[in-house]
Order: sequence, then C-alpha cells, then structure tokens
Amino acid sequence: MIHYTKRSPITREDNTIELDMIQMVFDDCYVAWSEGASIQNAFPMLNPDQREFIKTGLTPEDWLMIFADDREVDGFSY
Repeated sequence: MIHYTKRSPITREDNTIELDMIQMVFDDCYVAWSEGASIQNAFPMLNPDQREFIKTGLTPEDWLMIFADDREVDGFSY
C-alpha cells in the first residue's frame, strides 16, 4: 500500500490517496507514463478518479466544484 500526495490546482490543498500497490510497481507505471504511455495503459489497475488525481491533482470533489454551475443543460437541472 502506498500513499500519493499531490496539490489540488483548485483548492491549493495537499491531498493524499492510498493506492493498493507496492512502491516498485507504482514507480514502474509512473516511468512508463512519463515516457509517453497513456495513463490508462501505464496504470491499468487504477480507476479513472485515481488516474486523474495522479495526472492533475484533481479530486472528485474538485470536479464537483468546477462544474457546480454547469448542472443545467437545455433547461434541465442535474
């Protein structure tokens, strides 16, 4: 189990996620991504939220804040 910390570009707070992998596997995946592999191919064992956090530092809560005002489409609120 590893912990990965990154600063949110929205809140400027440091956030940490726990990933169910050993450091060596994470490092190998990170290198593959850094060398040009898509993040989906480099980290196939992670879900989209985890990959987004590694890539951008955005949490699911950040995405809700970003799109909070965009919940109305064609007169319907979501």
